[in-house]
Formats: sequence, C-alpha cells, structure tokens
Amino acid sequence: MEIEAREISGPLENRFIKTRKQSLLLCESLEVEDFVVQPLPEVSPPKWHLAHTTWFLEELLLNKFQPPYKFHNESYRKLFNSYYKTLGEHWPQSNRGQLSRPTVLEIYKYRQTVEDEIINLAVLNRWNNEFHDMFELAVNHEEQHQELLLMDIKVILGSNPQLPAYKQKLRPTVQSGKPEWKFFEEGVYQIGTSEKNSFHFDNESPRHKVYLQSFHICNKLITNGEYLNFINDGGYRNALLWKSIGHDWIRSNNIKKPYYWNKDLSAPAEYTLYGENDLDLNAPVSHISYFEADAFARWMGMRLPTEQEFEVASESMPLVQREFIFHPSDCGAFNSQLWVWTQSQYSPYPGYRAYAGELNEYNGKFMCNQFVLKGGCIATPKRHYKRTYRNFFEPQQRWMFSGICLAKDDL
Repeated sequence: MEIEAREISGPLENRFIKTRKQSLLLCESLEVEDFVVQPLPEVSPPKWHLAHTTWFLEELLLNKFQPPYKFHNESYRKLFNSYYKTLGEHWPQSNRGQLSRPTVLEIYKYRQTVEDEIINLAVLNRWNNEFHDMFELAVNHEEQHQELLLMDIKVILGSNPQLPAYKQKLRPTVQSGKPEWKFFEEGVYQIGTSEKNSFHFDNESPRHKVYLQSFHICNKLITNGEYLNFINDGGYRNALLWKSIGHDWIRSNNIKKPYYWNKDLSAPAEYTLYGENDLDLNAPVSHISYFEADAFARWMGMRLPTEQEFEVASESMPLVQREFIFHPSDCGAFNSQLWVWTQSQYSPYPGYRAYAGELNEYNGKFMCNQFVLKGGCIATPKRHYKRTYRNFFEPQQRWMFSGICLAKDDL
C-alpha cells in the first residue's frame, strides 16, 4: 500500500509521523495473508500490532484530551486492547489470529484517520505538558511494537515449511574477534536513569546505588560454533546443567537446539529474515531462552551477568549502533545486535514509581516471573539503545533476538 509522505511543523509531531510510517514500511514486503497468522500464543499478527498502536492513541490521547470523544468502532476497544484491565475487557492474546475482520485495508484506513486527528490535537495542545508526556510515550510505545512486529514476522514466515525470506538480500558479513574479559572492582556503583528532561520508561528509574562484588565480563557474545559444541557434548541431556523447571521445559517440549536451527545438526542451517542459510559458526547464537543461556554458562563453568553488572560494564564500553540489518553479524556483546540474558529477575528498583492512571499497568504489572535482558538488538529502534533500558521476557521464551554474554566471579 502506498505510504503518504508528510511533514509537520513540530519535532514531536514529525517524529510521530515518521514512526507511524516506519511501522508500515516494516510490513511492505508482506502478503496480505501474512497479516493474520499467529503461529504461537505469544506472537501477535502484524495486523493486530498496526491496530493496537492506533487503539492506544484513541484510548489514551483522543479520548482523554478531546472530550466528548466518539470512538471509530466500539468493538476495537476490546479487540485491540492488549492487557489494560482498567480500560475494560480485552480479546485474549492467544486468539488474536482468529480475527479475520476488520480487514487489513480497514486497519490501514483506521490508522490514517486517527493519525490526522492526533496531529490536529497535538497542534491544539502544543503547550500542554500532560499531553506532551502522553504523546511522547505513545510514540515510544509504537517504536517498541516495531521490534515486536519484526520478531513476530520472523516467527510467521519461519513457521511456514517453505521458509520464505522477508528480505531478498545477502546476509551481512560476520565480524568476530578474540574475546576479552573486562575486570570490575568491588564497590558501590549507580544504575538506572536520573534524567528528568529526556524520555525514559518508568521501570528505568530512579537512579540508585548498588554494591557489586568484583567480577569479570566478556565483551563478546557466544557464537553458533561454541553453542554447537555444547550440543554435541550432550548439553541438553545433562540434567546437572539445568534449572529444575528448565529441565522439565526441554523434556516436555523436546528442545534440542536454538529456535531457528534446522533438525539436521550434522549439516546445520538456520532460518533468518534473509531465508534459510547454512549455519555460520562465527555468528552469534540467537533466539536463546534464559534456560538455555544459563545451562550453557554452567557448562562453561561460568555464569550469566546480573543486570547491574551488565549496565555498569556497558558504561565503560561504547554501544556501537550499526547500519540496520535483519540478522546479527557481530559478536560484540555491547554493540546492541542481540539482547543478552541476565540472571536478574525483573523487579522494581528501590523507590520505583509506576505511571499514574491507566498507564500504571504499562510495566509494573509484569514484574513477576520474568528475567531482564540488556543491551538491545538488530530490531531495536535507535532511540531505545540505552544502557538503562530494561527488557524482560519469561525464561522459556526465545522468539525474540536474544543471545548469551558470560560473566565470572573474581576468585
């Protein structure tokens, strides 16, 4: 579908338009049939992402700052509400693929209509600080969904036995190097954000002190070749390497390899957004669960870093943002090509204050049974590459772009 090019006067309004356009650009190479598929319960169809981010604008901006507001379709309030219990009933996440209607064309029209209304509202509220803060969050919210959108598209295409490519391009050349271990002294450090005049999510603050024992952290991600050695050494069969529930998970789901590797490990291949390719042993291993990352670290006689250690370490190593690609090609742990698992449970910082009102449910409600990932990945929007960013997933999940960074104690 043709994407209209527009230029608006305000910087946030312009960022809003560019962000909305980027969501559609990510869907340009899809066929209309791809927009409704849901191979896994946690995966959302692309059509749903496009509609949900528009529902967010209607519900939390237009409805609040333009009363009395009439919704474009009352049924959308249920169908495209993700999990906000305070905003009413929502359609079950696992059933989003059942929604053949509204059509893709209807969703595109819905997006365009709401965008126009938002721009008009933004002009009228340019000096309204409350509106500005909500508007900025809405833009960042859609950017978060762009990463999810690319993750979900990969599952949709990778679940098809034809293994269609998302992009018809050559994979980037792998860049690797010898791992280096960085040492950090025992002491008191600060993590989290103290920035009050620039955007950050509520779970990134407040900045606070943490005490860390001395530790080493590796500046390189684990490669496919190293992970293949773990497999060939019986890593998935060695119960001593696994958390109890992790061992139950691999046995009940017959997990024997990373998510997108083919079954024939004598000639391993990997599905990527460029299509299926022979496994590059020097590329970073990706789409790894917390359970797998933790077991590999134990096999190496090491451990995963804590989120505090990773954030402190990242302060001394630059986050290198490279040209946008669709598959990781560099094993540098701090270059933001793969999220890395930490051993830290996702929980609030001391003094944490959730967003007020309906947005109270944005992050805080997920602070249970999830683990923190740090760094960023190839699908992360540029503005979200921050040392304080806290991503989080359940320990068995691995459809996201996740990898392994190792740490060890100073013994």
